[in-house]
Amino acid sequence: MTAAEFQQLASTIPLSPGIYKYFDSSNTLLYVGKAKSLRKRISSYFSKTFTSYKTHELVQRIARIEFTIVDSEQDAFLLENALIKQYQPRYNIDLKDDKTYPYLVIKKEPFPRVFFTRQKINDGSEYLGPFTSVGKVRELLDFIKLTIPLRTCKLNLSSASIQKGKYKVCLEYHLGNCKGPCEGLQTEEDYREGLLQLRNLMKGNLGPVMQQFKQEMQLHATNLRFEKAEMMRRKLEYLEQYQSRSVIVSKHLGNLDVFSILKEGDIAYVNYLMVQHGTIVQTHTIQLETHLDETEEQVLRYAIGQLRASFNSLADELILPFELPEFQEEAIEEEVRTITVPKAGDKKKLLDLSLKNVNYFKDEIRRKKTLHLEGKSDFEKKQVLYQLMEDLQLPELPVHIECFDNSNFQGAFPVSAMVCFREGIASKKDYRHYNVKTVEGINDFATMKEVVTRRYKRLKDEQASLPQLVIIDGGKGQLGAAMEAIHDLELTGSMTLVGLAKNEEELFFPGDSDSLRLPYNSESLKLIRRIRDEVHRFGISFHRNQRSKGTFKNELETIPGIGKSTATRLLRVFRSIAQIREKTMEELEPEVGKAKAKLVYDYFNGTNA
Repeated sequence: MTAAEFQQLASTIPLSPGIYKYFDSSNTLLYVGKAKSLRKRISSYFSKTFTSYKTHELVQRIARIEFTIVDSEQDAFLLENALIKQYQPRYNIDLKDDKTYPYLVIKKEPFPRVFFTRQKINDGSEYLGPFTSVGKVRELLDFIKLTIPLRTCKLNLSSASIQKGKYKVCLEYHLGNCKGPCEGLQTEEDYREGLLQLRNLMKGNLGPVMQQFKQEMQLHATNLRFEKAEMMRRKLEYLEQYQSRSVIVSKHLGNLDVFSILKEGDIAYVNYLMVQHGTIVQTHTIQLETHLDETEEQVLRYAIGQLRASFNSLADELILPFELPEFQEEAIEEEVRTITVPKAGDKKKLLDLSLKNVNYFKDEIRRKKTLHLEGKSDFEKKQVLYQLMEDLQLPELPVHIECFDNSNFQGAFPVSAMVCFREGIASKKDYRHYNVKTVEGINDFATMKEVVTRRYKRLKDEQASLPQLVIIDGGKGQLGAAMEAIHDLELTGSMTLVGLAKNEEELFFPGDSDSLRLPYNSESLKLIRRIRDEVHRFGISFHRNQRSKGTFKNELETIPGIGKSTATRLLRVFRSIAQIREKTMEELEPEVGKAKAKLVYDYFNGTNA
């Protein structure tokens, strides 16, 4: 659409607030925008010279314009956001964050359960969150279990079921983690008090929870119930420790949302801190891509709307790095009463912390890019390999690296995986997975020896090239088993084997008593991490596929006289076959009865032979 063509319809565009949509000749939506005055805003695209090539390109592609009139600038903002989310037009800012965030759900049921979920179902349940870290949610669940007595079972605790005496208290009751609502030992009113404590905890408001615990501790002590008083004292101590791990900014601050932005060319990074009762309860950074010449102010305004909506924020004060006069004039959200650009004090410290987070996020993305050598020049790839060769004192450049890892499910069904990297790049055509053939039960050492033997016997028989470096994901035991395989194949000295201790990122060489720790941010360790993560991913994917195909059959179901329901019950109670194998007849009998308990016990202890 040319400027002359636009002038013919300009007078038909109202001066009212609203949203506008640009379409190309094939009727594809290119861009959605909002305006206080539709005519003025749309006219600006056709009446000025843009310094940005992309904006110029957008205008050249416009074939049709649509607009919608709304009552206020606030409505225009909300409608613009909704349309961008729904259609994701090519020239609008892209939010580069497509995760499904986890929630804690308080289920709508008698004596509601609290558990982790990623799916929000419209069933009347209450959802707390979302959270940016699965680890954080799991930590919260563990913390809740240790401090607030809520049930974790899936029993139907209707009044009728409880009155009929259908259920008995479990171990959680005796450990003090549940008050026994299944036997009518806890009222729904008392249970709701625990849920109230939970909500306070989730908001970072620990004061009421701690006060309640102190009162209960004193009451127990007064009534000479010293064991229960001691239990409450430990919970109170744990609460205080948890509070000390939280970032306390100022007890005088209320609920705040803090935003900072870093823009480099077409990419912008925005950090968000949610502060409730003086505690930072959420922190999250997003990456956005701009397609036009949007300013920092425009990008930040967009991000504020996105993040506050995503995290259900109702804070009435925003802490920002600069003024957003247009934001204030439009009154985008009725909840926002104050926008502060701090110069000193606690709020300035909050803003500085947010800026530190956004800079770290940007640097971390850059570091992660260096972790993957794809797209790098040959010189850059070789640099990392030479560094690895020097750090591990290898006799030759490790252009061919292989890594092994064992995997099992609930203490059964072992499999192994091997990944191959050539010139620092994943060579997926050389990946291999192994169903363990000669090892019965779970024996990581024997499993590692079997798969290493199978891999390198094949390469030896085919006279194929051997890797310069082999990484065994495990400790000294797995490394020793792998070395036995290499020795039996008469390949000692043909390649270097190292063990990578799980979690610690320590490297072990055969025969050495001390481990080697590479610098945390070294390029060598980054490459090793990349290889380790890849073998984990490949192994877990293979194991999952095997289970979904029904390749694995629950070992318990192979026991004559034990069906699927009994096997499932045992796994639900004892968590793994390894645990079941260790149980006595007396421990198994309450769950499945005397006859079936004897079948299971005899199977694992050899008395049925």
